[in-house]
Amino acid sequence: MKNFKVSFCLSDSKYFTAVRLAVGGVCAAADLDVDSAEDFKVCVTESCLILKNCGFDGAEITLGTDDGLIAEICGFDGASLVEGQNEFSLALISALVSSCDIVREGAAISKIVLKV
Repeated sequence: MKNFKVSFCLSDSKYFTAVRLAVGGVCAAADLDVDSAEDFKVCVTESCLILKNCGFDGAEITLGTDDGLIAEICGFDGASLVEGQNEFSLALISALVSSCDIVREGAAISKIVLKV
């Protein structure tokens, strides 16, 4: 199993650019076409924003290329978790990927698994 993992602080938006670059590299390794890669980068970024809206301070992203491209985005260091306003982000993600699984911790989303 080939995996790529990255953990970062959600409070600094500069890290989001680095995450998009890393996801783009894994998309290229998985031979995704340009449009699919852009869609996947948007979905990973939106997933991180969802975790931030739910009260998490950090995120860990695991990308795998064994069976298509899979991203697991998990929140960590959440002091006070809330439901957050994530309807738009969830609708966008659902429209752009083959599969989107959501894991909740109470009312807050704590993990998102994306597949293309």
